[in-house]
Amino acid sequence: YDSLSDMISFGLAPAILAFNWSLQSMGEISPTAGKLGWLAAFVYIACAALRLARFNSQAAQATDSDKTYFQGLASPAAALMLAVTVWFFEDRGVAGESVRWLMWALTLAVGLLMFSNVRYFSFKTIATNEKVPYFWLLLIMLVLVLFAIDPPTFGLGIGVVYVASGIVLTLNGRGKRQS
Repeated sequence: YDSLSDMISFGLAPAILAFNWSLQSMGEISPTAGKLGWLAAFVYIACAALRLARFNSQAAQATDSDKTYFQGLASPAAALMLAVTVWFFEDRGVAGESVRWLMWALTLAVGLLMFSNVRYFSFKTIATNEKVPYFWLLLIMLVLVLFAIDPPTFGLGIGVVYVASGIVLTLNGRGKRQS
């Protein structure tokens, strides 16, 4: 049931949100563009299902693996990226039709990143001991204050930074291996 609820919450629901808010308007351009809107939502859902299946099979096989990184963008992060993007534009009165190509590209990109080999920091190894450093408490308070000021903008900013961090981390790792 856990995987099924993850699939619905982080796979199906964000794809439907993106489609209903913006991607369905692609059909107004042409029938082919309308199919591209459906395709982006489908790719997102399929990649979320594949990501969850891979995560479950790796978790079942792993005994003491490195928990510092995820392989591929975590499905909750991808879902949050789509949801906070819609929230950001809605908060500013931007219609979904006017950013349909941006939403199309974002839906495809985060969908494909879920089932990619891009490494993302998992945050599972931050507080491994009993004591939490004061720096982390200060950082958490700062994050809460910034989030309270403008939630959609701060959420979108954090989402963009996190999605980009995995790409930079992976490219940096490949560059070091080749040299």
